[in-house]
Amino acid sequence: MERKKTRAIKIGSVQIGAGAPIAVQSMTNTKTTDTLATVAQIQSLQAAGCDIVRLAVPDMDAAKNLANIKNAVNIPLVADIHFDYRLAMESIEQGIDGLRLNPGNIGDETKVKIVVQAAKQHHIPIRIGVNAGSLDKVLLAKYGHATPEAMVESAMQHVHILEKLDFYDMKISLKAHDVPLTIAAYQLMSQTVDYPLHLGITEAGTVKSGVIKSAVGIGSLLTQGIGDTFRISLTGDPVVEVKVANEILKSLGLKEYGPTLISCPTCGRCNINLAEIANQVEKKLSDVKRPIQVAVMGCVVNGPGEARDADVGIAGGKGEGLVFRKGQILRKVPEAILVEELFKEIDDILGEDKN
Repeated sequence: MERKKTRAIKIGSVQIGAGAPIAVQSMTNTKTTDTLATVAQIQSLQAAGCDIVRLAVPDMDAAKNLANIKNAVNIPLVADIHFDYRLAMESIEQGIDGLRLNPGNIGDETKVKIVVQAAKQHHIPIRIGVNAGSLDKVLLAKYGHATPEAMVESAMQHVHILEKLDFYDMKISLKAHDVPLTIAAYQLMSQTVDYPLHLGITEAGTVKSGVIKSAVGIGSLLTQGIGDTFRISLTGDPVVEVKVANEILKSLGLKEYGPTLISCPTCGRCNINLAEIANQVEKKLSDVKRPIQVAVMGCVVNGPGEARDADVGIAGGKGEGLVFRKGQILRKVPEAILVEELFKEIDDILGEDKN
């Protein structure tokens, strides 16, 4: 897929846009005033494969604690600011790497100018974020409801404020919980500007429903070459957001990320407890960090052939199964030790990679 050409910005050490790898973002749900809890969560997010972390800055106490958090981690941090320009100024003083704010809602032109000048001086990019659920009443009256055109016009109002102040170090997001609306808004924005785009389906829900909505919406845009960074928004542990995001990138061939488990849905030919075996393999693979393809197939009829490109795999028989590697059958073993024998091969492959 051909990526849309966008401008380059830099959030800390991470480049966004201009063909750089698509960055995964998440947001802490700890209190930003709680240094230990926030640092611990940031470290967990980073270990899961997060590139950039955003923190809520609802008040001055949170803003004044940013340096304590930043000094304890080595991943770019973005301050999420609303309404009060002083929170943005304090966040900049504290050494934040990026700002998420809309210039139109932090005060009059003088206050906006103060923030923008400080951001420019410290080379801090700004993300303009538009949500369908909080569009200006004037735009809602003009368009009747939240439409792609209304969302893009809202974003462009903020873009023009920054451009008027000679500030171009920005990225844009246009989020809705409605997937088709979000897709259409990003498509229109991609045709309108060359600023990098931050993708997301906002308020997507719990893991059960939110993963599906996010994968469909964000995955669709990524296949069109739209998007330079994104966040999966789920209710719950943000580490799950990061893992899902990386799985989406992996499924599109946009990133190597840990092991890939290939398992068949089973049919009447299956004579082993494949679901249990697949669950065991998935659990044991959770500790593996390097990319490896592992196949768990239900029968010998299609197993080795359908999973020929897998690094290693098993194919079930009647109370037994075959262990194969790159489509070539190695040996037949009892069902009870299929997983054990499979991981002998996995360990061997991983050991070869180290050498």
